[in-house]
Amino acid sequence: MKSNFGDHVSVALDGNVAVVTLNRPPHNFVSVEFMRDLADACDAVDAEPAARAIVMQSEGKSFSAGADFASPTDRVSSGMEGINDLYIEAVRLFSVETPIVAAVQGAAIGAGLGLALVADFRVVSPEARFGANFVKLGFHPGFGITYTLPRIVGEQHASLMMLTGRRIKGDEALAWGLADELVPAEDLRAAALRLAAEIAENAPLAVVSTRKTLREGLAQAIKARTDIEHREQTWLRATEDFKEGVKSVAERRPGAFVGR
Repeated sequence: MKSNFGDHVSVALDGNVAVVTLNRPPHNFVSVEFMRDLADACDAVDAEPAARAIVMQSEGKSFSAGADFASPTDRVSSGMEGINDLYIEAVRLFSVETPIVAAVQGAAIGAGLGLALVADFRVVSPEARFGANFVKLGFHPGFGITYTLPRIVGEQHASLMMLTGRRIKGDEALAWGLADELVPAEDLRAAALRLAAEIAENAPLAVVSTRKTLREGLAQAIKARTDIEHREQTWLRATEDFKEGVKSVAERRPGAFVGR
């Protein structure tokens, strides 16, 4: 198995655990190429007999701060075709067969939240922040979040996050079931590795089979939901509110929205 996938994703085996590291600090902004490299890495783990669980971790301040809409050169920020290509990679990630434990420090915002929700489990530090801030951008949630978030935290908590854009801290995420363990930042990676190793010590065929039943139809549901999300995002992207939302979030102030 290769150790590097593109410039920003690496894989290392620790016993029967594949440690997949996102290395695009400080914020690990998503891009089509970045997510394609990550999906390629996870596919390679699926094909590696020695790998029985994955720890997904990231370098830098944020787990992933989502799409960088302030960047004029990024394909995701520059047009809807890039976002559609991003969702193709999202479906690939939800199709991975090896169980995934995400180690979440700092922000998991927007598409970064969507990436954290790909995992089966999330180990977080108190500094973690989960947010579906799309409405603050004048935009519609994406990356399948309208499907995955209610599935994990329930309709009410998911609606609260998506309609307010509120950021949820590590302790609240644990109470809601969005996080499975809350540990000090210095223990985060070790705790994620312990949980992954606990999975990996079991019979691998039985683990994959059980997980497949638990997640039956998930990738297909993500494909169907991202098609809807993309449609809604397309018309919202053309509004004045979207332009104002991107500007106001970059300037760290409330948006002056006009409803058009």
